[in-house]
Amino acid sequence: MKNSTHAYFHFNSLTAAQKSDYSQAGYLTLGRVLNDAGLEEMRRQCMDAWSADKGAFDGSKSWLQNSLLTDIHHRAAIVRDYYYRGPLVDVAEQLIGPNIKGATSQLTFKLRGNTMAFGWHQDNSYGELDPYNSLTTLTALDDTDESNGCLWIVPRSHQQGQVEPGLTLAHKKAEISVALSVDESQAIPVPMRAGEAIVFHCWMLHKSEGNSSLDRDRRILFMRYADADAVEVYNNRQPRLGKLLRGHTKFPEVAAFEQSLQ
Repeated sequence: MKNSTHAYFHFNSLTAAQKSDYSQAGYLTLGRVLNDAGLEEMRRQCMDAWSADKGAFDGSKSWLQNSLLTDIHHRAAIVRDYYYRGPLVDVAEQLIGPNIKGATSQLTFKLRGNTMAFGWHQDNSYGELDPYNSLTTLTALDDTDESNGCLWIVPRSHQQGQVEPGLTLAHKKAEISVALSVDESQAIPVPMRAGEAIVFHCWMLHKSEGNSSLDRDRRILFMRYADADAVEVYNNRQPRLGKLLRGHTKFPEVAAFEQSLQ
């Protein structure tokens, strides 16, 4: 996978207007970040990992069991390359600053038959990080729209800050889900084409409905980036462990984290 970066990914620097739009609206659609070959290989490797661990949708399982597969960069070489060296790292550096680490990589799938909704929340509700400038990226592996459970957001909602304290460590271990009460009058759906990506602020209010399509999956690669010195508020402000991708960190444990993974 050493040379896959330029073979599979589209790299583009953000314009001043795009950075301003992100600051004001709290999100930015990036267009196509995977070319056709990259999309095909990303799907293949992600589905191999998903099938080995999850299989088809099972209505008797929880939303976490049906919808999430964490640390996918440990299981799929193309995801690791994308997560560590892909175009979204450049975006994170431009929006957060020069010192960047990976904070999360996971698959968030809603396969056909999975009609479970994912309620309104901020990603900092699930993993509250300080400083409050971490960002989420979603890369679509399928075309997504309202029929198969696309993303919904409330533009500019990040401007109100943390809506309420995030989950505690005990809540996270118990797999508690968040469902905030939100005025949906300003909410908009964000359909995406396969191979496209969106990035949004850690305080962005967002949700997704269930997949009501009978013949279409909704497969998303979720990756989160943070300041290299970001700490976990819910975990006695311990440093969030994630591979250092750009710049430097004051935490030796972050500097050493996943250095054996290339």
